[in-house]
Amino acid sequence: MSRKMCIKDTTVQVSTSLTPCDPQKNPVLIIGQLKHLQLLNFADISAKLGNRVTETVWSNGVKGLQPSPTDCVSLYLNLCSVAALPTRVTRHNTNSRAHHITKIVRSHTVAADEEYIVLVCERRDVYASVCAVARAYSLYSRKSSVVNSDRKQTITIEVILAGSDTEELSAQDLVVLDAAIFGIRLAACIVDTPAQEMTTTAFIEEIESVGSKLNIVPVVIQGEELKKRGFGGLWGVGKAAECPPALVILSHTPPGASQNIAWVGKGIVYDTGGLSMKTKTTMPGMKRDCGGAAGILGAFYVAVKSGFDQNLHAVFCLAENAVSPKATKPDDIHTLYSGRSVEINNTDAEGRLVLGDGVVYAYKDLKCDTILDMATLTGAQATATGKYHAAVVSNNDELEQCAVRAGRVSGELAHALPYCPELHFPEFASVVADMKNSAADRNNASSSCAGLFIAAQLGFDFSGLWLHIDMAAPVYLGERATGYGVGLLPCIFGEHSQSKLLRSLSTPLPSASSANTNNNEESGPQNDRMQQEQPSTKKTRLE
Repeated sequence: MSRKMCIKDTTVQVSTSLTPCDPQKNPVLIIGQLKHLQLLNFADISAKLGNRVTETVWSNGVKGLQPSPTDCVSLYLNLCSVAALPTRVTRHNTNSRAHHITKIVRSHTVAADEEYIVLVCERRDVYASVCAVARAYSLYSRKSSVVNSDRKQTITIEVILAGSDTEELSAQDLVVLDAAIFGIRLAACIVDTPAQEMTTTAFIEEIESVGSKLNIVPVVIQGEELKKRGFGGLWGVGKAAECPPALVILSHTPPGASQNIAWVGKGIVYDTGGLSMKTKTTMPGMKRDCGGAAGILGAFYVAVKSGFDQNLHAVFCLAENAVSPKATKPDDIHTLYSGRSVEINNTDAEGRLVLGDGVVYAYKDLKCDTILDMATLTGAQATATGKYHAAVVSNNDELEQCAVRAGRVSGELAHALPYCPELHFPEFASVVADMKNSAADRNNASSSCAGLFIAAQLGFDFSGLWLHIDMAAPVYLGERATGYGVGLLPCIFGEHSQSKLLRSLSTPLPSASSANTNNNEESGPQNDRMQQEQPSTKKTRLE
């Protein structure tokens, strides 16, 4: 069966104005914070209510809302409803209440052929709110009712701006929002697709398709060529699978660019754990282990469509961690692209191996001094920061804070973990190689340790900016992928966008030359001891 047959023919689009409609034919769901709904005049919303809802019914419906944390009132036969978001959120949440928007849309829409979602929100929350609605409309399905149907569905998101800034959304804003919708749904679809369909070969086809839309031809390094060129991590992880591993690169190089930025994604299309095999309860769901690469593919599309003005490279580390006679064995030693040898003590700690090769390629071959990697890397991430907040580790405090703030404005939350190589990296000590691939003590900040393994391939004296995002839990919600990362990354790097909307949500990034100044200047002797104890963490072998 063709994968295209398993993708719902559902269009999600954004409009800046309210289209008059009859809820009997075109159901309507109105969502907002209670304070914004209460300030809404009946005349402002009446176009969506037709002759089905009177002013009195509307007024009583809004008065009847008691969000705890949310509430929804039907105004007409469940075909026209108004829903209130939580009244308050704390400082580590998003002001947009994005996660509740997604849940409300999933619970209260009626799946008609043509349907409207009306968002009543402040301008600063438009981007996150639209992204939240997009997550509710998953594309992939193998249900026979979908596969055998030729039904087309259109979802139109209409925005009513509240608060003091009510400047109408521009045509450029709509381009960004439509790109975000496309990117989120694409990333989620890739993650939702089972590995029997979403092989490394199929993932490459998805990358090529996005590249075609952007007039970019990807570079593909695949199979035995990886081994020949020294990508020992990626080759070692993927060599046992039927479809070969690959390193794939999309490069956006606009005229006048002066900075080289790389986004590196973990694309393990299925993770059995290798010979350190997962159990019958932990292996189901491992189709989601490509979520980092899928999110970067969608985010790259948004960034380029939004007019990214610097060189941006999306690096996809694609492999299936399979079991066969060719599989990597515990005790094997692989030499990564950094030139460093790694003793494999856990074949289920494979993501850091492929990303280690990816980030070094970004530095060594693409000459990038700002490198972000994103991955469903550790189960410990959910314990550390939960199922809504990704965990971030960085060699720069300002960059770390930029990522956390971008999480709040994009609705894709993130929270910082310790960056302390001198205390955590010794967990990878090996007597026969430069390092092991799995920490000796998992109670010692294991999610931070996993990120440090990747950083160690660049070297802890790496002079550029490095940011690691572990989104193992936020990659899905319930049984569905979220497309995490597509909304977040364009906001982190929003200052490089020509989009006024993204620039308004961004925080200025630190310069790459300042990467280590806020980490090492006060820790001199201790940091020197760490470098002496772990000489293999230096970057000299990358030159």
